[in-house]
Amino acid sequence: MSDKKAEDILADLFQREKRDKLERYRHLNRYVKKGQILFTGSSLMEQFPVNEIAMTYGIDAVIYNRGIGGYTIPEMLDSMDEQIFALEPAKIFINIGTNDISREDETIEMLVADYRKVLLQIKERLPEAEVYMMAYYPVNVIVAENQPWQGAKRAAELRLQRLEEANHAVKELAAEFDYHFIDVNKGLTDENGQTRKELSIDGIHMWSDAYEIIFENMKKYILE
Repeated sequence: MSDKKAEDILADLFQREKRDKLERYRHLNRYVKKGQILFTGSSLMEQFPVNEIAMTYGIDAVIYNRGIGGYTIPEMLDSMDEQIFALEPAKIFINIGTNDISREDETIEMLVADYRKVLLQIKERLPEAEVYMMAYYPVNVIVAENQPWQGAKRAAELRLQRLEEANHAVKELAAEFDYHFIDVNKGLTDENGQTRKELSIDGIHMWSDAYEIIFENMKKYILE
């Protein structure tokens, strides 16, 4: 089997996995308690074990996670009902765009234009919701370089190059919509500003240890 054929098969499987997750969310959403807390976004949100950590902290809150690994902002725009609106949340924590800024052809202008469309819909359909737009997490290029996934290093490099500008753009978007921009990354980075090696799975995704740090940084927003 050629490398191209194998890549196509893996891409098809990945798309099917995303569709399956979306369908599972449709079923889960039939039984949610409306007006609660929502975490939504891509893989870095999907992999956040927020309920387990909240239980450890003794926090009695209903938190739903509707992250989907691999999602870009345009994909979220096609899935707003499943990822946001069906739950009618009172408080939304959103982390989307990591995969966008990890692509060669993405620009900050494209990121902002797409993200603005998400926020416009939230503002229109959930005008009373408190929205917390999370800063993008750091990466570790050295860890990414040692991964079997072809392109991991380049994706991490692109994200590192664009991180500061992207976070600044998202912060300005938050102000434009009167939403909250929160940077909960304190304690994640090394002396070079990259994710601490022991916290990084593949240079981009993080072990649960990292989410313990993130949760400690953000619990005040969950409780307020």
